[in-house]
Amino acid sequence: MSDTHRRYRAIKQAIMQFYHPRPQGHRERHFNTLVALICGLAGGQHAHLSTIADHAPSNRATQASLIKRFRRWLEHDDQTLQSWFLPVAQELLSTLAAQPLHLVMDGSVVGRGCLALMLSVVYHGRALPLCWVVVAGSKGLFP
Repeated sequence: MSDTHRRYRAIKQAIMQFYHPRPQGHRERHFNTLVALICGLAGGQHAHLSTIADHAPSNRATQASLIKRFRRWLEHDDQTLQSWFLPVAQELLSTLAAQPLHLVMDGSVVGRGCLALMLSVVYHGRALPLCWVVVAGSKGLFP
């Protein structure tokens, strides 16, 4: 079994604990796409969809096909913070609450003419986003 599939199975098994009842039907397919996104993000260590697709399990699909699948999932109206991300974020914070939390705040340019202010928790040298706001503006100080 490749590292990608091993990582995918470990991530899926860990995240499945937060979803009760177990997702079925279309929701299970959406869940599998979310796990593949996380797997590719962890493996590629970059947030570009092309890099994520290179490090996600593909089942012989092309990179373009995976990118399209991920883009559709991200743009779909049913993929909300409350339905997918909140259960994982709540469990992550409750797990990390036993030790001192290190929070970082960062302002970055995102897209064309926009700035993002992000609050993240540092875990094993990685910044895991907790909340963010995006506003129109140019590079420099956050308004």
